[in-house]
Amino acid sequence: AERKKNDKMVYALEAEPVLAEREAKEEDVHTLLELARKLEGLTRNVGMHAGGVLIAPGKLTDFCPLYLQPGSTSAVSQYDKNDVEAIGLVKFDFLGLATLTILEIAREFIIQRHPSQKDFKFENLPLDDQRVYALFADGNTEAVFQFESIGMQRMLKDARPNRLEDLIAMNALYRPGPMDLIPTYIARKQGKETPEYPDPRVKPILEETYGIMVYQEQVMQTAQILGGYSLGGADMLRRAMGKKDEKEMASQREIFRKGAGVNGLTQEKADEVFDLMEKFAGYGFNKSHSAAYALLAYHTAWLKRHYTAEFFCANMTVEMDDTDKLKILFGDAQKMGISFESPDVNRGNYRFEPITDRSVRYGLGAVKGTGQQAIESIVKARTEGGPFTSLYDFC
Repeated sequence: AERKKNDKMVYALEAEPVLAEREAKEEDVHTLLELARKLEGLTRNVGMHAGGVLIAPGKLTDFCPLYLQPGSTSAVSQYDKNDVEAIGLVKFDFLGLATLTILEIAREFIIQRHPSQKDFKFENLPLDDQRVYALFADGNTEAVFQFESIGMQRMLKDARPNRLEDLIAMNALYRPGPMDLIPTYIARKQGKETPEYPDPRVKPILEETYGIMVYQEQVMQTAQILGGYSLGGADMLRRAMGKKDEKEMASQREIFRKGAGVNGLTQEKADEVFDLMEKFAGYGFNKSHSAAYALLAYHTAWLKRHYTAEFFCANMTVEMDDTDKLKILFGDAQKMGISFESPDVNRGNYRFEPITDRSVRYGLGAVKGTGQQAIESIVKARTEGGPFTSLYDFC
């Protein structure tokens, strides 16, 4: 029978001569392998991205076929992620973050306790508060979004960030691959090493990261400035570099050489810059993503510094079902001078609540074996009938 290109069955027959021998001699084995060849490469099952959303300029059915998964009312594209991109549709991944809930709960507490802050909004916070950056520099980042791991705390103590750009870069660097560049970034930030730039014309885009291409956008801008690419073309170059397609890379190298030549670079220098871009494109991080996360990190750290009680109440309310996490937060809060009022059916509510700037009322919802409905019933009975006077009265 004719065999498809890259047929895995061919590999199996070559790797195991006994299998080929049995196929030739035994009809059952021959029939089984023929059926296997027909199944090879077919779609086995259908999956759906948990947070992927397609956006089209009109009705989706004008662009791709849809179907409904059993038991669902959400339409799903029958094309996979590569095909929907090929037909020009935009894919968005929408992620849910508990941090956003924490920030909103903390904002509610701030407004409740501080009438002067009735219009409080995180987007109005100054981004140059050095007391907040000192918290990062000290590694005091337990429960600070994206910066709470031990390794991250160690890096913060070494780097001593003092601006939002540092947080953005560290968030992008602290992952497999670019992590190797962290010592260089820190040395250059501390003035122990001089930043190097592949060409003076790209200094403005690489200056904030001390000459290191940390972000995908920096690779694209370098291609635009030195290679004469459009930003759309530079994005295609970035993708080709990420996929390491040798044929496509050879083609892109020629395009870059030509554009760089027009901009005054020798072929040798053009190849040097291209190799540098290729190296960084392999693990460059998306700056807009890192910036959004760094901003959330700054907001949570700002809360921890300026509204410590509200910060811990919000975090412990969200984590109240995780005893191990509660224990860590409880210890960290005590280190920062926060005291806790013991669980009290006559005073407590479901959530952890700030009493003063330095004291917190323990949330009854965090008591094992309780639930929100039960706690709300207790609070309702207390509100209607006054404080409980005895265990008998409570029961």
